[in-house]
Amino acid sequence: MPEPRKVDCPDCDGLTRRDFLRTVGGAALAATAGSLPLLAAPPARAAETGKPETLVKTLHDSLTPEQRKVIAFPFDHPLRSKVDNNWAITPLHIRELKKDQQQLCRDIFRQVHAEEYYPKILQQLMDDAGGLDNYSVALFGDPGSGKFEWVLTGRHMTVRCDGDSVDGAAFGGPIFYGHAARGFNEAPDHPGNIYWYQALRANEVFKALDGKQRAQALLGASPPEQGNATVSLKAGRAIAGLHTSELSRDQKELVEKVMADLLAPFRKSDADEVMRDVKANGGLDSLSLAYYKNDDIGNDSVWDVWKLEGPAMIWYFRGAPHVHTWVHVRAKPE
Repeated sequence: MPEPRKVDCPDCDGLTRRDFLRTVGGAALAATAGSLPLLAAPPARAAETGKPETLVKTLHDSLTPEQRKVIAFPFDHPLRSKVDNNWAITPLHIRELKKDQQQLCRDIFRQVHAEEYYPKILQQLMDDAGGLDNYSVALFGDPGSGKFEWVLTGRHMTVRCDGDSVDGAAFGGPIFYGHAARGFNEAPDHPGNIYWYQALRANEVFKALDGKQRAQALLGASPPEQGNATVSLKAGRAIAGLHTSELSRDQKELVEKVMADLLAPFRKSDADEVMRDVKANGGLDSLSLAYYKNDDIGNDSVWDVWKLEGPAMIWYFRGAPHVHTWVHVRAKPE
């Protein structure tokens, strides 16, 4: 098998990882390559454990004046909407908070994810940064009297909890997730990567396309990663790839499974909001699929980089040299 193509990523190089935990609790929806049939139906979601927004208020109320100077900002501060693949939103790490505040951050983070997927996400954080406590948080606005948002950032993670304070934005704004499971340059089958199952599902769609459809869907160079510009939803922008409205019923069912797999790591209320916004813009028939052949690790025609995009949605999966995923979903274009 050809050697994986080396790809530079200055923003995420130079960081160590821990040994991958092969066996974790919870459902196996996000199983790594080869351990589940590619078209296995996802398990039913566990009931949501609580409202993390309530915990955000408790955390906000617990901040000392000194902490507020570092991690509390007005709701309209421009830092609130930033997204990137490896960044610290504030210099204060979770491990530097008081013990009860650390636990609140852990609980908020847990509750914005699907319970059955959460053990795998914890492993990703361990692999990429030594654990959740090495990530940074910020609070915007006042959860007691108005709009607010809690944001956690670090290597391969930007996640939000906003209580629907951000009008028309699923997840409270753009998010990011990724994983470098067994080194910076992953092998073609991405062993141990907790998100690779999503690419395998997307490749099932490509395999189901006919020759003409593949020609439309398969492009050359992938778009660069440029922070917020990566997920810009500017109205009227060009959207490349194969339009899902041109697919057969069976092919569309595969796209539905891709969408379900993309949403699997997140709490049901956020997943429902994404689907509501997609439907508001024409449903799955409004989306396009694009695959990028210039970043094919191993030259095996299993496309590591692909994008599912619509008028008010970008879900950009970059699996080279390891997984970076950029997400932005809104009720309407910006």
